[in-house]
Amino acid sequence: MMYWQEFLTIAFVHLLAVASPGPDFAIVLRHSVQFGKRAAMLTSIGIGTGILLHVAYSLLGIALIIKSTPWLFSLLSYAAAAYLLYIGVSALRAKPGQYHPEKIQQQAKPMSARKAFMVGFLTNGLNPKATLFFLSLFAVVISADTPQTVKIAYGFYLALATGTWFCLLSWGLSSQAVRRFIGDQGHWVDRIMGLVLVLLAIQLVLR
Repeated sequence: MMYWQEFLTIAFVHLLAVASPGPDFAIVLRHSVQFGKRAAMLTSIGIGTGILLHVAYSLLGIALIIKSTPWLFSLLSYAAAAYLLYIGVSALRAKPGQYHPEKIQQQAKPMSARKAFMVGFLTNGLNPKATLFFLSLFAVVISADTPQTVKIAYGFYLALATGTWFCLLSWGLSSQAVRRFIGDQGHWVDRIMGLVLVLLAIQLVLR
């Protein structure tokens, strides 16, 4: 029970992050429009799997930095805060119409299951911005005294939640009305996420 506050904070911020339009959202939307629901679902599973890479980097990096070079951790914290502030302000400036599916052309050639999965995995797993986001999130929310097993459980939850969210999104995007609604209103989600990221940056500096 003592870790519920950490978990709920992580879950809330993560929900805002995955709900906000970005590279993962864009690739799922594109695959849904171009190749259909099955390809989008497999891409979503790949995105969820890619989260595990970022979680591993974050957990290992934070543990090593805290134990060996506290000053480097402080330097990284300021760098992470600056980055969070940058993307937070950028998200606050999101404009309507950035993700309208009408802008994406239909493509008839089918996509293999393996390729759909790998595109999702690489889109998320090789995104350095996602790595820094997770590192910053873990640095702000998770205590250094939290057991490693609990941190690993957090990581698996984040991977599962991400994959589930994008699978649900893939299913919902099969509706033309849903695609149009997200294209029209996605900028509001971006702005809410931006506000949260700015607050996280401030907390990281004052910690």
